[in-house]
Amino acid sequence: MKKKVCVVVANYYPNISGDLIKGTSKILTERGIKKFKKIIVPGIFEIPVIIAKNIKNYDGFIALGCVIKGETPHFDFISKSTINAIMHLSIIYKKPIGNGIITCFTKKQALKRSSPQKKDKGGEAARAMLSVLGI
Repeated sequence: MKKKVCVVVANYYPNISGDLIKGTSKILTERGIKKFKKIIVPGIFEIPVIIAKNIKNYDGFIALGCVIKGETPHFDFISKSTINAIMHLSIIYKKPIGNGIITCFTKKQALKRSSPQKKDKGGEAARAMLSVLGI
């Protein structure tokens, strides 16, 4: 049976989210998921509501995005509330959600972590979700 996968991407930093998508797409394709739904949102805070709206339509989700620490505590609040909401959805609905949301101190660090040739956090999120699906 083919599994239906949805990738929800925060596009606040387009070059970083683009790299995350490349890593995710590569792993999904290698594992036989040739078609998947991609939904673009403005920032990571919108990811949980999109997953919640689509939770019954897909077997698994991958959340991709980036938050870079600024001079205020906004980084901490947004990161923690988003990750907690994603975990809550995964547990309540018993659906795997690969977490490819990177939290970094600098843009340079984010570019390294998002790169499919370096840290490949998008690919890691895809592998984690697929592992829970048994793929």
